[in-house]
Amino acid sequence: MSLLTSLARMSASLQQAASQRTQPQASAPAEAKGAERDKSPQDDVTLTGGPLPRASSKLAIAQYKTSISEDSGFVKETLRHKVAEYGIHPGTRIAVNRGDDGRLQLQAAIPAEKRQQIEQDLNNNRGFREAFQRLSTQEPTVAFVDTALKLNQAYGVNNPLLDSLVSENQQFNGLNDLVHRYDKLRQTVSAQQLEAAGQRADAGYSLNTRA
Repeated sequence: MSLLTSLARMSASLQQAASQRTQPQASAPAEAKGAERDKSPQDDVTLTGGPLPRASSKLAIAQYKTSISEDSGFVKETLRHKVAEYGIHPGTRIAVNRGDDGRLQLQAAIPAEKRQQIEQDLNNNRGFREAFQRLSTQEPTVAFVDTALKLNQAYGVNNPLLDSLVSENQQFNGLNDLVHRYDKLRQTVSAQQLEAAGQRADAGYSLNTRA
């Protein structure tokens, strides 16, 4: 009997020890659930707000205007010197454009001989030709972007053509990037779309200045 009693006591001791070991493990999930219930609502952060601003609203229009102003100033100053050089009245209005053959042409109410001489001088002036070429591509683009942005600011009117020119990545919205996209746009969209946006599909570039 003593042996059976000893075995019974040993078995009871083992069961009690096992019960004590499993009790903390069982209570751990309950404690975790309790902690989640006690979690403050302030721990959860929710961001709300209106729609993100359009990429076009971040365009550096002032920087674009500064870029073309340098070439524009150089071209106009060169024309003033030519007017003085050939004894033309300083109030004469002069227009310069590029002909079908790529050469610069002068339109002004002056004697034909002087007009031809000035045209030759301008076409032989590499700096003038390059500045005029940059203006002929950059200025129409800047004018389009500037007009579209002003309409948006004044009346809240979004221009889908402008949005199609602008990249979400501002690193790709340099002036030359926009010029390239605008040139492709003029070749692909209809004349009606461009006219609705304030531009003519067949519009060329002509520099008009009063000497």
